[in-house]
Amino acid sequence: MRQHKQVSSINRRPTVLYLVCVAALFSLLLFYTQSSFFSGAVSSDSSRIDAVSSDRDSETIHVLSNFQSSVKQCVDNRGLGLTAHVIDHCKLILKYPEGTNSTWYNAQFKKFEPLEYNYDLCETILLWEQYRNMTTVLTREYLDARPGGWVDYAPQRIAQLGAKKCTNKTLCEENLDVLLPAKPPFHPRQFRTCAVVGNSGDLLKTRFGKEIDSHDAVFRDNEAPVNEKYAKYVGLKRDFRLVVRGAARNMVPILNGSDNEVLIIKSLTHREINAVIKTIPNPVYLFQGIVLRRGAKGTGMKSIELALSMCDIIDIYGFTVDPGYTEWTRYFSQPRKGHNPLQGRAYYQLLECLGVIRIHSPMRSKRMEDWSDIPSRQMISQAHAAALRLKRSQAGQGGDLGQFGNCKVWGNVNPDKSGPVSGSPDMSDVRRYSNYSKWEVMPFESLRKEARDHYNQMQGVSVYKMDGNKLDDLVCVRHSLKSEV
Repeated sequence: MRQHKQVSSINRRPTVLYLVCVAALFSLLLFYTQSSFFSGAVSSDSSRIDAVSSDRDSETIHVLSNFQSSVKQCVDNRGLGLTAHVIDHCKLILKYPEGTNSTWYNAQFKKFEPLEYNYDLCETILLWEQYRNMTTVLTREYLDARPGGWVDYAPQRIAQLGAKKCTNKTLCEENLDVLLPAKPPFHPRQFRTCAVVGNSGDLLKTRFGKEIDSHDAVFRDNEAPVNEKYAKYVGLKRDFRLVVRGAARNMVPILNGSDNEVLIIKSLTHREINAVIKTIPNPVYLFQGIVLRRGAKGTGMKSIELALSMCDIIDIYGFTVDPGYTEWTRYFSQPRKGHNPLQGRAYYQLLECLGVIRIHSPMRSKRMEDWSDIPSRQMISQAHAAALRLKRSQAGQGGDLGQFGNCKVWGNVNPDKSGPVSGSPDMSDVRRYSNYSKWEVMPFESLRKEARDHYNQMQGVSVYKMDGNKLDDLVCVRHSLKSEV
């Protein structure tokens, strides 16, 4: 009996071991199957994501390529000799006809300016669409929000300060208060149509005066006279004038009783200019930011930047933008040296075909203007969105960063403390009792509906550029919508 039990026990052990081995093998098989399944699923998901990303990239390039074709057609139709040569979905070359007289000589490099120019359409459309939503007047809130705004940046906007830094904020305030509003005095979309009037002598070949005056606002440059002598050529309406600091000191006779014309100083302010500002009744501000390294330079380009930050439609006059004009002249005096007209004209033509401006010139004045060959606003918006996606994908930025994606610095404004109106205690009675501050105390309700809608859409945020024409590093300042509405 005892022997039978031992045999039974011995026979049972191999059976248990066998079952354990089978269970282990089954577990391994199950694990392998599950791993293969999940690996396949992950691989499938990854492939699907890559396919979606690839489709999105293809669509982005397709949109930009179509836009390039439209821009090329626009330049070929409107450039009066200029032609566009597409390199890829972003890059193109604008070329002048062979035989064009290159009149501008670069003494530094000992050569005449070239007859062709390379442009990155994607960067250009992003830059100028950004200007539509920006503030281009220097304000107190910008200096408060910008890192080192008062200590490092403010001294750069003041000539003859005697210090590279304002460790004592009062030192800079004394120089800037007279033209430094607390918050933006002008808003995007504030005007529907604006005319930017250059100083070219070609204006004397036209009769654009009444057309210029029909705009909601008119922007002029430096010492350009506005009087009956030139009225039929350049009009009489005067709303904004962008001036370099050398011209600012000569503004009293130029203004000649135009109390409401807003002066905006392009570069720097100093004691002599401030002394003049304290005695005149006109609103006076300082242009925010100095943009460099662009195809077209000069006060005219800055006037377009200023106008774009306030206006929906911008018509430019007196910029000699067509290739048929090779001599730079002024309608009221001898021309100044230093302009390189060919590159500037090519860049203006590019901006017209990007929907930024509309060009008016003597070579077009005898025919009815037709803007149908300029890309539609919808196509421009689609191209802008595609260029933004492409830029962010190249920078490794995933997802939708929203309308404030480039805001690298944020500031806030206390709704109960809007700040002082620009001015100083030692102003003359002429200025103190004028309406020089009307833009800074303008009721929000008085803005046109498009401007109020834009302000609400931007959630009460004012957008400023830092320096240079880079697309990144914006300063954004939050306001309370309740305090405005």
